[in-house]
Amino acid sequence: MSTTIPTALDENNVPAKPRLTVVGTGYLGATHAVAMASLGYEVLGVDIDQAKIDRLAAGEVPFFEPGLPELLAEVLETGRLRFTTSFDEAAEFGDVHFICVGTPQLEGSHAANLEYVESAFTELAKRITKPALLVGKSTVPVGTAERLTDIVCLTSPNPELVELAWNPEFLREGYAVQDTLHPDRLVFGVQSEWSEEMLRAAFEPILAADTPVVVADMKTAELVKVAANSFLATKISYINAMAEVCEVTGADVNLLASALGYDDRIGSRFLKPGLGFGGGCLPKDIRAFAHRAEELGAGQAVAFLHEVDAINNRRRRRTVDLVRELAGGDLKGKRIAALGAAFKPNSDDIRDAPALDVADMMRAESASVVVFDPEAMDNARRAYPQLEYAPNFAECIRDADVVVLLTEWQKFRDADPEMMGVLVARRAIVDGRHALDADAYRAAGWEYRALGRPAQPATVRLVEDAKDQVSATA
Repeated sequence: MSTTIPTALDENNVPAKPRLTVVGTGYLGATHAVAMASLGYEVLGVDIDQAKIDRLAAGEVPFFEPGLPELLAEVLETGRLRFTTSFDEAAEFGDVHFICVGTPQLEGSHAANLEYVESAFTELAKRITKPALLVGKSTVPVGTAERLTDIVCLTSPNPELVELAWNPEFLREGYAVQDTLHPDRLVFGVQSEWSEEMLRAAFEPILAADTPVVVADMKTAELVKVAANSFLATKISYINAMAEVCEVTGADVNLLASALGYDDRIGSRFLKPGLGFGGGCLPKDIRAFAHRAEELGAGQAVAFLHEVDAINNRRRRRTVDLVRELAGGDLKGKRIAALGAAFKPNSDDIRDAPALDVADMMRAESASVVVFDPEAMDNARRAYPQLEYAPNFAECIRDADVVVLLTEWQKFRDADPEMMGVLVARRAIVDGRHALDADAYRAAGWEYRALGRPAQPATVRLVEDAKDQVSATA
């Protein structure tokens, strides 16, 4: 049990610096716990997985996230951060409880699996004996907070002491520490002034840096995250739909994206053609959003999300097509070097990773597929044991008939095409992420292909050149 001296309350029953618990110490929860402790709060991380708790308590982050291991070591030294598997200890310790458990896609359905969220809220509610705010950070279907409020009221022996709020997260893998400590906005979904004041106290150092805050009802707060992810997914799939058009017309999607990006109504961010999105958020969130909208009778309003998902998946199949074309029309017996396994660089997350999906599709066509990723190898081996894995970059591409870039790690972007050419059996590469210098590879004798770009570079005349020609004939 905690022996911490209770925090003094102001006249509104709000502690100046509330003690925080973070329930769920996966990617979101561990990052949130460490970051909040670094801001000076006393934090207790809670998880039912004893092995995970032991690793974190020993200073070991169980996933790859730049900057987080160093920050964890710093806050453990201060004594402000501890970890436990005890909900009894959590209920006694915390003033504000952040629920950060996963909401994976439900097996056999596009709906979100809410069993972990419901369990976390219920286990805390059964034990609360003092005023406490239970704050959901997990991504959930709209209406979940309202239903959880009813569950908590029925479960808690002291329902008058417990209130719910929602505070969605907007972390980008690879930048999670930065996004937690310096978010571009905070969203507070609250039911009372007390809830808002408790959240303001829990985020005081961040708010003091003039971080914008949107105070909303809980339903709006729940919608913010899924709406944001759906918009980003739509933008990515839009430019990839344009890549499909470019492929049948001979146009260049990279040039098209550049031209569109200069329009400040559109912007260039996320207007990046290529293999498409994956990970633990965008794919399952847009599916769950569409499913929930259909349940509410508003399915037609977000029906376009089904096509967003379909476009994204088609890019994977088209990448295999390009590799097959470079391999002479048949992948059987060809050695393919697959560069990347994680769904994005600076992460070891392989959930719904396009890279591994493409690698496995090529293996299914009897190719000899060899995978290398700087950080995601262990996760990839567990999930895709049928693939072959190389110990390093050089061994991955050695004797390859085709190299395919699937995750745009800087290590791969910086590789020298001339040096690579010495190792491969044939200088043929598919740039699935539009991350490589096509001119440099072609100059080194490589056959270069990318989604939405012509096999041969188009002749592009700069506007300045055209002006010069006009001037010369005037």
